Amino acid sequence: MQNRKVLIRRLSSVAAIALAPFILASQSGAQTAPYGQPSTAKGDWYMYFADPTGSRYLPFDQINASNFNKLEVAWHFKTDQLGAHPEYKLEGTPIEVNGTVYTTAGSRRDVVALDAKTGELKWVYSMNEGLRAAVAPRQLSGRGVSYWTDGKGDDRINYITTGYRLVSLNAHTGQPVESFGEHGIVDLKVGAYHGVIGQPGKYEQIDLVTGEIGLHTTPTVVGNTILVGSSFKEGSQPLEQNNTKGLTRAFDARTGKLIWTFHNIPQQGEPGYESWEKNSADFNGNTGTWSGITVDPVLHSVYMPIEDPTDDAYGGARPGNDLYGDSVVCVDLDTGKLKWYFQATHHPIWDYDMSSPPLLMDVNIDGQPRKIVAVPTKQAFLYTFDRITGKPIWPMPEKPVPQTNVPGEKTSKTQPFPTKPAAYARQQIATDDLIDFTPEMRAQAVDIVKKYWKMSPMYGPAVVSKVGGPYGTMDIGTLGGGTNWPGASFNPETHVVFAPAANNGVSMMGLVEPPAGLTDLKYLEGIGGQPFRINGGPGFGSSSDAPKVSDDDRRLAAALAAHPQTAVEAPPPRAVNGLPLVKPPYGLLTAINMDTGDTLWQVPNGDTPDEIRNNPALKGMTIPRTGMGAQDGVALTKTLVIQGDGQYVTSGGHPRGAYLRAYDQKNGQEVGAVWMPAPQSGSPMTYSYDGKQYIIVAVSGGNYSGDYLAFSLPGGN
Repeated sequence: MQNRKVLIRRLSSVAAIALAPFILASQSGAQTAPYGQPSTAKGDWYMYFADPTGSRYLPFDQINASNFNKLEVAWHFKTDQLGAHPEYKLEGTPIEVNGTVYTTAGSRRDVVALDAKTGELKWVYSMNEGLRAAVAPRQLSGRGVSYWTDGKGDDRINYITTGYRLVSLNAHTGQPVESFGEHGIVDLKVGAYHGVIGQPGKYEQIDLVTGEIGLHTTPTVVGNTILVGSSFKEGSQPLEQNNTKGLTRAFDARTGKLIWTFHNIPQQGEPGYESWEKNSADFNGNTGTWSGITVDPVLHSVYMPIEDPTDDAYGGARPGNDLYGDSVVCVDLDTGKLKWYFQATHHPIWDYDMSSPPLLMDVNIDGQPRKIVAVPTKQAFLYTFDRITGKPIWPMPEKPVPQTNVPGEKTSKTQPFPTKPAAYARQQIATDDLIDFTPEMRAQAVDIVKKYWKMSPMYGPAVVSKVGGPYGTMDIGTLGGGTNWPGASFNPETHVVFAPAANNGVSMMGLVEPPAGLTDLKYLEGIGGQPFRINGGPGFGSSSDAPKVSDDDRRLAAALAAHPQTAVEAPPPRAVNGLPLVKPPYGLLTAINMDTGDTLWQVPNGDTPDEIRNNPALKGMTIPRTGMGAQDGVALTKTLVIQGDGQYVTSGGHPRGAYLRAYDQKNGQEVGAVWMPAPQSGSPMTYSYDGKQYIIVAVSGGNYSGDYLAFSLPGGN
């Protein structure tokens, strides 16, 4: 214990507050904390993903396999009256500290404080941001809030508004903290920037109202530091190549003062700038940090998952590997200085964003204690590294991958492939992956596939496509496969990761040339413009209303050259009789032993959804449990994996709805399920207060608007 005391004295004040939970975590799996601080050991779920490691784990088992089916709705909080209209995409995960539940809710992203036992509203905070919110790239209620305390009564709730402001509220009253920023608010658009056309190395501040940047996830708070990422409009092709650049920043939790900024696209003179050939780092954007950020305060290390640069399917305007696109990046907690990085996808053009919070784990590999970090991904690989050095835990060789035939594009000749853990979901489409409920359905699927250029292995690039076909490369895992923003979970006592994954995310990767007369427009001399765009059509985001080119607006002309919004013929259907093109399972839940990298078990994620079960083409057939292709997060108790259905399913005498399910962590067997009025739309959490354990999950979708459901066992407190 003497060595630990010495270590504490050497740490800065930023990390010292958070140190104690991590000293004992490796011994007991529970996170203890100094007096006045929340902890999972006390029953608090005090961060979006439970604790700074991203575990989503609470070591309680009052709710267990023997009684899960007895759960009842203790209370629920409907969000309809928050905002100008009801929300049907409630993605929040609440936090709970000392008997109060905090979360975001409603179409205006209000913050609410609720009694943890009854759900009674304690306070609500709302900000009407007008046009700034109306044009924001990330709308609706977002995914929750963060908590900070000095341990002496100064307790605060921090969140990001729709219009990209960081707000600090008094946790007891809901009022802005006057000493933080400007009357409780820091304008996060200040400091966001893009390049200046024609002037390499020059940057300009984005417009504070209409400038494109935002964030829907929660800030990460550790010690006295608030970490904030960035995100942009959803969709594969921003309106202009020179979009706002991704940032990751740290702010003082007491004052709101900016501590450091990490440029996700390096500026001249910074490491990684040379990976953008022809100075293209100056005139590209995006590359945000839109998923959760995790922290090891003992190592003073921040782990950031970073997304694609502009745009997701064509990189002709950004030759090179394009750091730090599709990378996990480790920086110093105090300074933001780069410690190490690993790029999972070189020259990203597949929308393989690093989409999940990194998991920080203390495990035993080959008999030796190791501090590791693992990142779940859309590729269904769990990329695993030493979290001190960044070196892969198991071999991760660079292997040759298919190359592009698109003019102006230059794909990487190799990509890294983890050897362990094994992929935990489908990574490519072959004939054997196609729907096979009947031979006729398989034959229809084969006919559909013939209208594409090819079914591709992983990293098959988009190809030049034509109106009327052939339509492009058929791929999986890019837009909807593998693990997305809900991430995975880790049990620090058993050293097992539980990773949910969609297994049917078919994507079409085809590029078409812009209309005649626009191919000679350049957004920047020396790079050669952006002559291709994604093949569109109904359901693919195209529009028949093409914007007009202004001769004296160079940037608009550049945007149109890169992304002409002309309607093209729709590709062939990607389904057979309304059924997915690929065979089940459509979703999976996988347990992975992180001491060995071995898969322990794998089961379908959820039951068979109504849209499959009730399809007329399957009438009279017995369909095995298919699982669901929705992106659904999980929470862990001491013995259970908790995950809800992400699609509607009708069974068991209940009206149309969905189920919250419990799986045994040892073998994946479903041990309980309770009915919900709508599918899970936000990741679940659990907490214990006054001797009673609760589970909260956000549900919404279809004609059911946002609702937070709190379950507990009947009777008692």
